[in-house]
Amino acid sequence: MPRSALAAFAAAVSPSHAPAFPLSVAGIRTEMLSGLTVALALVPEAVAFAFVAGVHPLVGLYAAFLVGLITALIGGRPGMISGATGALAVVMVSLVAAHGVEYLFATVVLMGLIQIAAGLLKLGKFIRLVPHPVMLGFVNGLAIVIGLAQLEHFRLPDGEGGHAWMSGGPLVTMLALVVATMAIIWVMPRLTRAVPAPLAGIGIVAALVIGFGIDVPRVGDLASIQGGLPSFHIPAVPLNWQTFEIILPYSVILAAIGLIESLLTLNLVGEITGKRGGASQECVAQGVANTVTGFFGGMGGCAMIGQSMINVTSGGRTRLAAVAAALFLLSFILFAAPLIEEIPLAALVGVMFMVVIGTFAWQSFRVLMKVPATDAVVIVLVTAITVATDLATAVVAGVIVSALAYAWQNAKRIHATIRETEDGAKVYAVEGPLFFGSTDGFAELFTPETDPDRVVVDFAASRVADQSALAAIEALAARYEALGKTLSLRHLSRDCHRLLNRAGQLMIDSDDDPEYGIAVDYDVKAGAFGAAH
Repeated sequence: MPRSALAAFAAAVSPSHAPAFPLSVAGIRTEMLSGLTVALALVPEAVAFAFVAGVHPLVGLYAAFLVGLITALIGGRPGMISGATGALAVVMVSLVAAHGVEYLFATVVLMGLIQIAAGLLKLGKFIRLVPHPVMLGFVNGLAIVIGLAQLEHFRLPDGEGGHAWMSGGPLVTMLALVVATMAIIWVMPRLTRAVPAPLAGIGIVAALVIGFGIDVPRVGDLASIQGGLPSFHIPAVPLNWQTFEIILPYSVILAAIGLIESLLTLNLVGEITGKRGGASQECVAQGVANTVTGFFGGMGGCAMIGQSMINVTSGGRTRLAAVAAALFLLSFILFAAPLIEEIPLAALVGVMFMVVIGTFAWQSFRVLMKVPATDAVVIVLVTAITVATDLATAVVAGVIVSALAYAWQNAKRIHATIRETEDGAKVYAVEGPLFFGSTDGFAELFTPETDPDRVVVDFAASRVADQSALAAIEALAARYEALGKTLSLRHLSRDCHRLLNRAGQLMIDSDDDPEYGIAVDYDVKAGAFGAAH
């Protein structure tokens, strides 16, 4: 199970207790150092995702700062880190290529407004419909995506405008530094917890590289991160219907991807920290953050599972760590760019590889052999689609497959026990839900031609779920009516009674006994759905 795996990883490398705010001096130090670690890891990610989207690196860095700061202050889950993400960048690139960066800013503003609306309408609660196999696939898929993204740092410019994979000495040096960083992160918690293990790994490896002048790629080789404060900027696009038609599809897709990734990350972080988060509050926070970011020249963003894991495993438990991460990132842009640009990419790659190891649900390989075949297919499907396309598509596909499998399993449950009463009536005691998937099986239970003049359908162990069920009952009543026979319904629960009564199918308008203390029979009126046939 992904949650238990992440919880175990967090327990192994983070403090044994999570201090409540207000924090002690030691707690504040832990939160600040955790924020610093996250900020260092954010720099290459934000720059890389800006390149993916086809925009200037500062557009990604400003997004990481603004989205991270706002969601840290008003988000639904303390401990989460938000910023520019690859899941959004791969959607943005086609918009930027076709229409330019100003349309991206307008799209991010509309994306934020859509997310705010989703939060105000309490749509965040629908994240509960995401089944556990989809969560497993989500965790594994994102872990693979994070890992694959680090491989780009093993490529160097080839002098012809492209990039080539490292080889020989540079590759050996890069790998050695990555392994060294991972080893430090693994060993450090066993020696001391005064400094977050990822920060220690970055600091020690950076000191070695800078001190001995080791020639390896550094943050500055990606791009300069030097810049000023983000300034207010209204997107320079025509305010007309054509612009709206251009940006709306992208805004909806980006809003959906951002909310899905943020809410799933919220659930996982909540499981690790043992605290519940507000899904709808997180939707509003993401929306406000993206709306503001669009007006300040940022590319927008959402929750980042990798950086959130770094924060949690470094001891960050309150909003202070996430706020500190955003402010540290801004200070890098304003004051410390020359120093940060000297950090070797190998150290940051090592940190992210440890995140991958801790995030991937390794026990899912064992789970695949024990769960139903459909759930195993969903786990693999969501993982593969997440890697191949995007998270939103993967989650929607996983939910649809899971829902169809559930519907099929329930459709096969419909059956009936038959008995006759002393007055000669035949009673069909139906068991299993009556809904769109089971209507054919329901109809096959009855034999109107050979049944007596009075037939009773007992729903004590069944439920009438939807319009297809209503139509099936009406069609059955019409079959008996055509033969001059009477069909009655018995033991309707209150919700089923209201459903049939509203549809105009009950001849007798009488409340059923919810405790089934008496048997109330309802005659069925055919014709309510006749026009649909």
